[in-house]
Amino acid sequence: MAAGGSRAFVWQVFPPMPTCRVYGTVAHQDGHLLVFGGCGQAGLPLDTAETLDMASHTWLALAPLPTARAGAAAVVLGKQVLVVGGVDEVQSPVAAVEAFLADEGRWERRATLPQAAMGVATVERDGMVYALGGMGPDTAPQAQVRVYEPRRDCWLSLPSMPTPCYGASTFLHGNKIYVLGGRQGKLPVTAFEAFDLEARTWTRHPSLPSRRAFAGCAMAEGSVFSLGGLQQPGPHNFYSRPHFVNTVEMFDLEHGSWTKLPRSLRMRDKRADFVVGSLGGHIVAIGGLGNQPCPLGSVESFSLARRRWEALPAMPTARCSCSSLQAGPRLFVIGGVAQGPSQAVEALCLCDGV
Repeated sequence: MAAGGSRAFVWQVFPPMPTCRVYGTVAHQDGHLLVFGGCGQAGLPLDTAETLDMASHTWLALAPLPTARAGAAAVVLGKQVLVVGGVDEVQSPVAAVEAFLADEGRWERRATLPQAAMGVATVERDGMVYALGGMGPDTAPQAQVRVYEPRRDCWLSLPSMPTPCYGASTFLHGNKIYVLGGRQGKLPVTAFEAFDLEARTWTRHPSLPSRRAFAGCAMAEGSVFSLGGLQQPGPHNFYSRPHFVNTVEMFDLEHGSWTKLPRSLRMRDKRADFVVGSLGGHIVAIGGLGNQPCPLGSVESFSLARRRWEALPAMPTARCSCSSLQAGPRLFVIGGVAQGPSQAVEALCLCDGV
């Protein structure tokens, strides 16, 4: 499908991972896709680490993670990849922080998180790693904000988030880290807050208009988008149970307000637990779960210029709960769940001259 002019969205299919997995941790470094941990066929966290050479399309096994884990965060710091938090083999949050040294092919332990946490959101800026929120061993959502200084190998505390949560979406824009949504236990969070890295202060922005779990979030051209998800029933809701929605809500950073787009501008498919990203002036929504008995394979894009949704080529492998990573003009969709944990590695690309 043409995206405008001579550009088009196409799928690139890579060799499958040697190990099928869901909730894997992914990173892109020097032309290599790295995949760490996750849950395998047995449903337990893995210590497996693998890398795909993007040029030769070949996979190579790496030294295993010192701490088997799933759902960890990853940050690339030059020639090393920092793996933070997650959940271990006994379903307990992890405090361990480990660095993979790419040139040496080995792991080194780093200063642990002050508190064990899963669902930690991480952001890198100027060689510093910011870790926000998470869920601790007591299952309570955390409000802590920590910054890692690689030269000193230590974590320092920063002002806490106004709203404790885990699994939030984070965006770096200018000198601010924006934190959207997340969860508190089984309940989705509607808070939208920003941390000023220079002033080291928090600002509360208007909350999301609707409460949805497993929504997709993206930032593009000065706006934050919250898409789809599983709508939670309220006291005045006609529905008696959660249901999939195709809602589109947009926050304008300049004007500081949310807009709930009309029905004509909602997604074509109702979906949750899907991949979302921004490619070339388009917000794209990929796969996930809907009202069908199996994962969705449908893909659609919202053109910011034309203000409309358009169907894109379907996923080669329909999946939900995927890991994702954006690298240049590619949005990678990695692993996840098809009929079980998947080995699939595919990238949606915006190509010129197609």
